Amino acid sequence: MIKIYLAEDQTMLNSALKMILELEPDFTVVGTATDGEQACTEIKNLQPDVVILDIEMPKQSGLVVAQTIRQQDLPIKIVILTTFARSNYFQTAIKARVNGYLLKDSPSDSLISAIRSIMQGNVVFDPQLVAGVLHEVDNPLSKRELEVLQALEKTATTKELATQLYLSEGTIRNYISAILSKTGTSSRLDAVNLAHQKGWL
Repeated sequence: MIKIYLAEDQTMLNSALKMILELEPDFTVVGTATDGEQACTEIKNLQPDVVILDIEMPKQSGLVVAQTIRQQDLPIKIVILTTFARSNYFQTAIKARVNGYLLKDSPSDSLISAIRSIMQGNVVFDPQLVAGVLHEVDNPLSKRELEVLQALEKTATTKELATQLYLSEGTIRNYISAILSKTGTSSRLDAVNLAHQKGWL
C-alpha cells in the first residue's frame, strides 16, 4: 500500500484529490493539510511514502516544505502539484530534489501514473516546464537586456526607450549593441523575433 500525504490550501481540491486517489486499490491518504506549517509537522510524524505539495500555501510554501523534508533526510518521495508553470519555481523544486512536478490542469490519471512511476524510482516532470528551462539555459541575455528587448517591441526610438527605462541614451545603445552581438542578429526586429521563437520573451 502506498501511503500518501496531501498538502493543498484549497479545501475543496484537497477533498477531491483525496477521493480520487483513494479509489486506487493500492493508495491510501494518511493525512491532509491546508498550510505548509501543519504539513511539515504531520509529514514528520506520519512518515508517508509520498507527499503531494501545492506551492503557494499559508505559513510555508510547498517548496519550503520540500526543502525541510530533504534537510531532515526523510525517505519520502515529493511531488509538487501546482497551477504555476514558472521556471523559477521549477528550478527551486529541482534544487530541493523533488521526484515529480506536475500542473493541476493535468488529468488525474497522469498524477496516479506519476505516483506509481516515482515509487519505482523514476522522476516525472511536466514537459512544458522542462521545455521552458531548456529555453532559459539557451538564453544568452541578462535580465536587463531582456527588459530592453521587450521594450523595443513597443518603442521605436532610443530616446523613448531611455525615458521608459530611466536610462541614458548611451546606455540604451550599449544594451542594444550587446543584444545584437549575443543573439547574432543584425537588427532590433530580428532580435525581438528570435527571442520570441526561442521563448525568451
